[in-house]
Amino acid sequence: MAVKQQTPYLHLAELTASQFLDIWKHYDSDGNGYIEGKELENFFQELESARKGAGVDSKNGNFAEKMKEFMQKYDKNADGRIEMAELAQILPTEENFLLCFRQHVGSSSEFMEAWRKYDTDRSGYIEANELKGFLSDLLKKANKPYDEPKLQEYTQTILRMFDMNGDGKLGLSEMSRLLPVQENFLLKFQGMKLATEEFNAIFAFYDKDGSGFIDENELDALLKDLYEKNKKEMNIQQLTNYRKSIMNLSDGGKLYRKELEIVLCNEPPM
Repeated sequence: MAVKQQTPYLHLAELTASQFLDIWKHYDSDGNGYIEGKELENFFQELESARKGAGVDSKNGNFAEKMKEFMQKYDKNADGRIEMAELAQILPTEENFLLCFRQHVGSSSEFMEAWRKYDTDRSGYIEANELKGFLSDLLKKANKPYDEPKLQEYTQTILRMFDMNGDGKLGLSEMSRLLPVQENFLLKFQGMKLATEEFNAIFAFYDKDGSGFIDENELDALLKDLYEKNKKEMNIQQLTNYRKSIMNLSDGGKLYRKELEIVLCNEPPM
């Protein structure tokens, strides 16, 4: 079958950002942001063939056991599927492009600070021109040499990876997929996303004086209530980290409706 020839070859040499993207898109065939189920089996089989072709083979001969070992190593949140940030560890790009992001925005706090800085029009999205500035600063911080064409290529690659509806801009949760899993507090809210009416009611409840913003203590109470409502457990350390991360979006300790909305609400439909 012709399909086999189109499979991007998973050799162990380093890849360009575009090659990484081609491999990702090939295996994430349903486009849901994960390689799982049959996709994962196909990916692992291809990886094993590539290792044999490169003269690298693991001692264990059993496919199921090899796959289990592989998942233990790379599936950091043990959800039985591989996400893009996890795959970047397996297939580093030529410029360590995605790993560079993770190295220099290693915590959700730093990520939220960066988001606030580059979402200059406070729209809740990073548009292409804002993304370019973000990547430019990131590369400088990492002491990675680049020129204008290379920066343009990076910008377009990130947009191709994450801009699911092709509108030329990225939402907060889309960008957060670049964060290490254990730091990605935004993933924790996926199952608790609120409809606009629900969010408005909650915000009004905590914004007692109707000022249009809440402070750190009110956010603390809101997060606790949200977790209890969804019957999810959260320890004090997690709560402190989440609160700190979200407060990085605030304006002098005032967290306005718009900023909290981009964390807790479903993004507008495509």
